[in-house]
Amino acid sequence: MIRHQKKDKAFDNALWLNFEHRTTDKEYGVMQSIEHDYLVILADHPTFVGEAFEVLPDNYASLCYDRIAEIFADRNPLWFWEELKGLFSSTNGEILRFVLAHHIPLEKFIRYELASRGYDNNQHWIGFTNAKKIWLK
Repeated sequence: MIRHQKKDKAFDNALWLNFEHRTTDKEYGVMQSIEHDYLVILADHPTFVGEAFEVLPDNYASLCYDRIAEIFADRNPLWFWEELKGLFSSTNGEILRFVLAHHIPLEKFIRYELASRGYDNNQHWIGFTNAKKIWLK
């Protein structure tokens, strides 16, 4: 069980854990505690069976600048947000402006990188040829 003061951070943590454990039967949910903070717990935790969980978002497509500012200002960020922030904060500003100015498709760069590693979307080794079939569509 993990406690967070803010619902959004609890959601972020649960979404990451669900992604990280996508190849197992573990599923994490979020519920508000009696102390008004938010708990990230296994959905089948015996203490909470039958309790109502918050509805997690499907993705971050609607992530707004205010939420990004909140993530970046967090003094104790979730590790994956810190990694993402580091990717951009350590990149030369001219490169970032170039990416925006010329609509560089970052998703394609990410897909290419994943294909060159030889793993599928569940982190199973499938070889480079098969990985290209999955990632370079």
